[in-house]
Amino acid sequence: MSSTVVPEVRAAPPVAGPQRDRHTARWVAVGVGAVVLALIVLLATRPPAADVIAPSPIVGQAAPEIEGPGLDGATVRLSDLRGRWVLVNFFATWCVPCQKEHPELVRFSQRHPADEVQVLAVIYDDQPADVAEFFEKLGGDWPVVDDTGAKVDFGVRGIPESFLVDPDGVVRTRLIGGVTAAGLDGLLRRAEGR
Repeated sequence: MSSTVVPEVRAAPPVAGPQRDRHTARWVAVGVGAVVLALIVLLATRPPAADVIAPSPIVGQAAPEIEGPGLDGATVRLSDLRGRWVLVNFFATWCVPCQKEHPELVRFSQRHPADEVQVLAVIYDDQPADVAEFFEKLGGDWPVVDDTGAKVDFGVRGIPESFLVDPDGVVRTRLIGGVTAAGLDGLLRRAEGR
């Protein structure tokens, strides 16, 4: 009897080593690229973080009184500004978004006569001397008040935060985050019904 030798059939070895690592790395890079692209699209299409209107229980209510020493030592009161629109702006010199919004507040203030529209800055956990230096350096000629209780009365959670108060002393809008002059102008026009 003759014996036939049957060759042994072997399966191809699984992909291993550097070739498999390159394949996996390529898919990981594609996945990361897709996530980064989606994030860029999301950030590019969302509205800016300025002029964000937020709810507040004091909107539609009489504004709480703000009273305290101004930078010159004289008493500053929100109620003394009745008869004009007032943008109450809570800020601090150490707050980076506050620093970025300050030129916008200067622009907004310059566009409106002080007897019609007034910015009122409220110091939030800062030193009056630092605030005076900040205003001297960056401009702004509106009243600044140091009233530590105002942040509680207005329910301020973080800075910058602003409230638009109408000529009758009623809070019309709460804004969280930085503001822009153009956004404030639009808000004022809508509040006035223009």
